[in-house]
Amino acid sequence: MTRISHAALILSCALALPVGAEPLSAIRTAQLSAALYQAGIETGDPLLILSAARLRKTLNPTKGTLVAQGAAAGDGAPLGWEEMLTRAEEMAADDEALLGLIEDTRAEGARGVTSGPVYNIGTVGNGGTDTYPAVDFIGGEYAEIYVEAKEATDLNLTVFDAQGRLVCSDTDRSPIAYCGWRPDQTEGFTMKVENHGPKGAAYALMTN
Repeated sequence: MTRISHAALILSCALALPVGAEPLSAIRTAQLSAALYQAGIETGDPLLILSAARLRKTLNPTKGTLVAQGAAAGDGAPLGWEEMLTRAEEMAADDEALLGLIEDTRAEGARGVTSGPVYNIGTVGNGGTDTYPAVDFIGGEYAEIYVEAKEATDLNLTVFDAQGRLVCSDTDRSPIAYCGWRPDQTEGFTMKVENHGPKGAAYALMTN
């Protein structure tokens, strides 16, 4: 199987949705693009990175003002599609066909929605935890929280309800983490971002 067909197969599987399922949300799109980017870096496949950039170009994230308790906001803006394309270009080397696809993607007009996910930026040291003040999510509506770091690290995300009960967690070893759930009622939820190393990391936290 060629590199292009193999990457396309991975992308099509990742985008596959059950019949009748709702389209990918902006938060899920951000997560998927980051996962494709990481896979491209790990496998040395610039086409996966190109696919990640095309997905990320559909987003239009806006900066929020949420700051972890007792911490100053960091500089961990979400990875941009331009950065992804630059990395894909570096890896494509002399592959003229792929370089052409990269240039076409760069030249395309922005396809972002009018309003995208809200992102907040922070920095957490190795072994540290950022705890955010309670954020209200509406009962009956699907709630999503996503965190990503540009650098290779291990970020974990946990969410607790107003009674301190664990609602959702993502603790796999990865620089990205996602939580989604449907609150029974409107209430405040507390988010914690933990860094299990190997070094401090700037990150972006997105909410819908």
